[in-house]
Amino acid sequence: MTALVIAEHDNQSLKGATLNTVTAALACGADVHVLVAGENAQAAADAAAKITGVAKVLLADGPSLKDALAENVAAQVLQIANSYSHILFPATASGKNVAPRVAAKLDVAQISDITKVVSGDTFERPIYAGNAIATVQSQDKVKVITVRGTGFDAAAHEGGSASVEKIDAVQDAGKSSFVGREVTKSDRPELTAAKVIVSGGRALGSAEKFQSVLTPLADKLGAAIGASRAAVDAGYAPNDLQVGQTGKIVAPQLYIAVGISGAIQHLAGMKDSKVIVAINKDAEAPIFSVADYGLEADLFEAVPQMVQALQ
Repeated sequence: MTALVIAEHDNQSLKGATLNTVTAALACGADVHVLVAGENAQAAADAAAKITGVAKVLLADGPSLKDALAENVAAQVLQIANSYSHILFPATASGKNVAPRVAAKLDVAQISDITKVVSGDTFERPIYAGNAIATVQSQDKVKVITVRGTGFDAAAHEGGSASVEKIDAVQDAGKSSFVGREVTKSDRPELTAAKVIVSGGRALGSAEKFQSVLTPLADKLGAAIGASRAAVDAGYAPNDLQVGQTGKIVAPQLYIAVGISGAIQHLAGMKDSKVIVAINKDAEAPIFSVADYGLEADLFEAVPQMVQALQ
């Protein structure tokens, strides 16, 4: 068996989710190849070749793949799909955009958001907002899989010595075109890659309080800032900070939940964090059920005290 991992990259460097997906591919008991599809993406391919466990890197380099349009990337994957038993994508916005197209064209069932590989044809994935785990077995010849990064450790990005083989890039499918990209720039770590996250909930009361209370603590810890869906819906924080089932799935070393009650959809997005600290004045808040450390206190008093202690 040979597995193909679809690398996520910016044509220069690999995104962290690719490393977690490689680990999942190795767990399938297969040789692992990585496809880097882009334009002027030799640097990304060279980085993929250094990942421990990767046997070969395929580089498809052409103008049609510059902006990773889903139609073109899917066509590139389909060009080589029949050579593989498993095709794995990170369960990111990009991966979720391409994988269903590949599965549909191959006429196979997609296996979504896996968190564990039981065997080469059997996988575990969360359902009901993570309250239950489904064990899924596939008898399809080619298994198209998306991988939840928080379920797998990242493969070592150094130590491998895979060969890089260039393959022909597909022609532009002509079904979509790249118009523009608005990128949020921040000095803080990216939310899904951060080792420490400070998240705020609706109890903060306003967008101004959200910033004034959380920012000093995040600055002291070098942390990313997240938010519950309730805080986002109330306009306290932008959508791209939302943590949860309908937001971003995170698993940092330290997750500090400030004024978050702990709705099921929020817990589904952060309960795999290594250490969870909850600050809430409601002793019955569900967040305390998953917290390693809980502080029953007024957040407007507790958080400034934590910042002061970190001086």
